[in-house]
Amino acid sequence: MNSTLPSDVIGRRVEVNGEHATVRFSGIVPPVAGPWLGVEWDNPERGKHDGSHEGTVYFKCRHPTAGSFIRPNKVNFGVDFLTAIKNRYVLEDEPKEEETEQIVIIGNKPVETIGFDSVIKQQSQLSKLQDVSLRNCAVNGAGDQGGIAKACPNIRSIDLSKNLLSSWEEVIDIASQLKHLEVLNLSENRLTFPSSSPSPTGAFSTLKVLVLNRTGITWAEVLCCASGWPVLEKLYLESNNIVISERPTDVLQTVKLLDLSSNQSIDENQLFLIAYLPRLEQLILSDIGISSIHFPDAGIGCKTSMFPSLQYLVLNDNQIAQWSFMNELDKLQSLHALSCTRNPLTEGSKDAQTTRQFIIARIGQLRTLNKCAVEPEERRGAELDYRKAFGNEWKKAGGHQDPEKNRPNEEFLAAHPRYQALCLKYGAPEDGELKTQQPFLLKNQLLTLKIKYPNQLDQKVIEKQLPESMTVQKVKGLLSRLLKVPVSELLLSYESPKMPGKEIELENDLQSLQFYSVENGDCLLVRW
Repeated sequence: MNSTLPSDVIGRRVEVNGEHATVRFSGIVPPVAGPWLGVEWDNPERGKHDGSHEGTVYFKCRHPTAGSFIRPNKVNFGVDFLTAIKNRYVLEDEPKEEETEQIVIIGNKPVETIGFDSVIKQQSQLSKLQDVSLRNCAVNGAGDQGGIAKACPNIRSIDLSKNLLSSWEEVIDIASQLKHLEVLNLSENRLTFPSSSPSPTGAFSTLKVLVLNRTGITWAEVLCCASGWPVLEKLYLESNNIVISERPTDVLQTVKLLDLSSNQSIDENQLFLIAYLPRLEQLILSDIGISSIHFPDAGIGCKTSMFPSLQYLVLNDNQIAQWSFMNELDKLQSLHALSCTRNPLTEGSKDAQTTRQFIIARIGQLRTLNKCAVEPEERRGAELDYRKAFGNEWKKAGGHQDPEKNRPNEEFLAAHPRYQALCLKYGAPEDGELKTQQPFLLKNQLLTLKIKYPNQLDQKVIEKQLPESMTVQKVKGLLSRLLKVPVSELLLSYESPKMPGKEIELENDLQSLQFYSVENGDCLLVRW
């Protein structure tokens, strides 16, 4: 704790018993004698008032209970960067029976030194550091000018989150001494940022990753500082109450990943302001409250010119409840991966697998959904099921198996923009596929079938009862377990007493026995 106050105490960041605050006032608060500091706590529940005492306003807070008066000797103003790094990374010398004495020449005079080996050892340890974590180490600034560059010039990655840095200028003082700095985490430092573009310093000339979560930065301040980040690739801006107020021009053009999570004021119109960042490949929009999106420049079945490089989009913990949102995402020309967990659309349905299938079917180029790969076989199954699920609706809207008569109305095409493309890919759904299922009566839906193995004479003919709605794929799965033969090696066909001498192949794994008109008393033929 500090017994003397710094000269620039107002605006300084401080720590008191593990809680962080900003100094807003320094002086006397009558009637109690002695100096006081007025602080605004980061956690408003920690305070008692809004900066007023007995009718006098000493300072102002953003929250009515964020203020407190504290004696200066209770406050920790922190330490400089080098002190913090020595405290964490310099190993103490092992105790020795006696210190070694050395002679060094200073200004042509021999000088006896004790502990010189210890200094050299410390310098060696610091100069080797490349990845540094000083999270929650009460760092308040750079310290002596040039000290960082001399002591630890090889640092490439620093975690300075949750410290006592108070301004962007202090960050520049540190970064300007680290010529190889690539990764910088400043999260949970309540920083003041410049309102106009700072003079070019080259402090961030090699910086590729910058984390500014919960720093209080505004979008205007981001754009203002961004001119100093010429090669930045990843920018994290989570939980800053950001409102995207203007389009980036000549800045952020190298950014590949942008995290705007938990900025609840962002809406689709604001997102359009960042839609033309040329290299943006990953956009993280978790917990921003978004519920709708529409790309006005692209009609049904067309691709938007917005977000031209976007490959991975994260939309977890939002308010997405309409399938039209997924239809719009199909307009993104480069989108390959999507995460959209914990949304009403995905959580409201009891059948998570069906929801996954419908998302895959609606977004044609998707390769990964919720961090699970979409294999070609899964896509085929999803698109066939989607085509079948909405087949009756398609027919009622004007859809027809005959291409000359296939004219579904605009309302259907708007709700299912990919349906026509799926019909071209797999063929229009047949009437047999679209029969409305009758109320479930087990005795009416079970088929008694004989099962023969024409190429395996030692196998006995057996009899099984199978649901007529069972797909060929599931029949193969059953037989695979029964016969200990891989599903991929099984070939199925059937013969019927009504058509003696004729064998009908069950060639589509996704179709049901009912689709192939399999009836009671028919015989399944199994080959491998």
